[in-house]
Amino acid sequence: MSSDFTPDQKRYLEGFASGLIAARAARGQLPSGGQGGEPTGPDAIHIKAQDRTIAAGGKLSDAEKIKREQHPFDAYDRLKQQARDNVAPKAADNFRWRYYGLFYVAPTQTSYMCRLRIANGILTHWQLAGLADLADKYAGNYSHVTTRANLQIREIEPKNAVAVVEGIMDLGLASRGSGADNIRNVTGTPTAGIDPQELIDTRPYAREWHHHILNERALYGLPRKFNVGFDGAGRIPVLEDTNDIGFQAVEVKDGFGAEPGIWFRLALGGITGHRDFARDTGVIVKPEEATQVADAIVRVYIEHGDRTDRNRSRLKYVLDAWGFEKFLAHVEEKLGRKFVTVPADAVAPRPVYDRSAHIGVHPQKQAGLNWIGVVFPTARISTEQMRGLAKISNDLGDGDIRLTVWQNLLISGVADDNVTLAVAAVEALGLTTQASPLRAGLIACTGATGCRFGAAQTKETAEKIAQWCEPRVALDSPVNIHLTGCHHSCAQHYIGDIGLIACKVDAGEDADAVEGFHILVGGGFGTEAGIARDLYRDIKVPDVPRTIERMLKGYLANRASRDETFLTFSRRHDTDALKALFDAEAAE
Repeated sequence: MSSDFTPDQKRYLEGFASGLIAARAARGQLPSGGQGGEPTGPDAIHIKAQDRTIAAGGKLSDAEKIKREQHPFDAYDRLKQQARDNVAPKAADNFRWRYYGLFYVAPTQTSYMCRLRIANGILTHWQLAGLADLADKYAGNYSHVTTRANLQIREIEPKNAVAVVEGIMDLGLASRGSGADNIRNVTGTPTAGIDPQELIDTRPYAREWHHHILNERALYGLPRKFNVGFDGAGRIPVLEDTNDIGFQAVEVKDGFGAEPGIWFRLALGGITGHRDFARDTGVIVKPEEATQVADAIVRVYIEHGDRTDRNRSRLKYVLDAWGFEKFLAHVEEKLGRKFVTVPADAVAPRPVYDRSAHIGVHPQKQAGLNWIGVVFPTARISTEQMRGLAKISNDLGDGDIRLTVWQNLLISGVADDNVTLAVAAVEALGLTTQASPLRAGLIACTGATGCRFGAAQTKETAEKIAQWCEPRVALDSPVNIHLTGCHHSCAQHYIGDIGLIACKVDAGEDADAVEGFHILVGGGFGTEAGIARDLYRDIKVPDVPRTIERMLKGYLANRASRDETFLTFSRRHDTDALKALFDAEAAE
């Protein structure tokens, strides 16, 4: 009978049916498994979890209702129609399109941002050049490097959204699942395979997990976003302890009931925006079994994560409610075997990371070759610079572009004889391979300029901090300063030596609130992991650079020795004492 309808009539009926489902969703009368009966197929694990929530008297969050009404991967035709019509998405579709990596960022910009997936943060020179061409054709003539060793293309008009997504795939890359309630970009050691001190090359394991996600629909539509990081114990930190799952390469010693050699130590529950790091489970995992273990962990989370409260739906809260022992028992049941566990003293000390190894020239483990870390002002790189760096990588390096979680990239495989030439070529692009101790650790999210959640401009404020402090403060050791625009903490302000989170500051009874920041101090990661403490509140943006200047001068004037880091110094004093020391330093 359906063949008797015209195409317009068919579209009307499809829209009519969708409207009925939406109305039922709004009333809480949600369908169970599509046609009734037991849910089947790759989405069944999610539908059953939602059904259990409803049966227990819970009310699904709006995001869960949207996913239940229509899976985003079943709505691609509508995304294409919106592109043909050059129309912005409504709220529900704005959420759905994030499954394709597309974020409509109005009102800050009336356009999409597209976030990629790049396994281990490594892509080829021709892929970077291809992304530059794609951005020039369909978006703004720049991209941003993210804190997950990833790239974002911005200022994409709705009419170009599909062209960007498909163009990314044409380059052998992906954006699928890089937003919304999905497993985000898989990070790994940026110097994997070339690092003199690494215990393991993370590339094959990050890549296997990356492709497993892309090809398993059941791993989309989690209770909330999910992060996984692989750290091979190289010189550049990966911040795997800020992930939901952290795989940390360790050397297991003989005599502890496990085969000696290199394993991954399993850490779970990191979410520094909620003031928590991934905690060691005591479990060690054979590297070749990492994907299988990660899959089982995610499936337990899918079944038992909170689908009612978006603020308490991350893995951390399942672990807090259950405890690690119960959670790991459920994972073991999924795996069909027991985990291997060892005490902490079974693991040899890990190699020490270097806070500056992502900047400048460093020798690889391959004799005569080097990686060169390139600095980007506030993580922005123009398309011209993208093509230029791609050419340098192809002409003078091994052709790989290695992104880091420190919002920059490495050109690897540069021969000793070509280092000077490569550095000069980078400088000819208006970039540099050198950075002050301040700029080397200056991290900022997109902020209010391009994110509707941002309460203040972060990248712009970061640049003002650098321009003000560099000529006034003679730092001789790295100080990490992280600026984030909202509670989502994309720039991870809680782990910075100095952390700033944007806020609105009262400007008086008859004035609108103005942009500002709360300032925190004493955060760290890895062996120095710790959550930063509140120090100053409601600092207006024009006053931020001078405040940071006073803090840095107070540190230099009062540190115990030249070897005392800012982190050690700040943790040696309580916040009242720090304020007294900092406020005593008169800014220019």
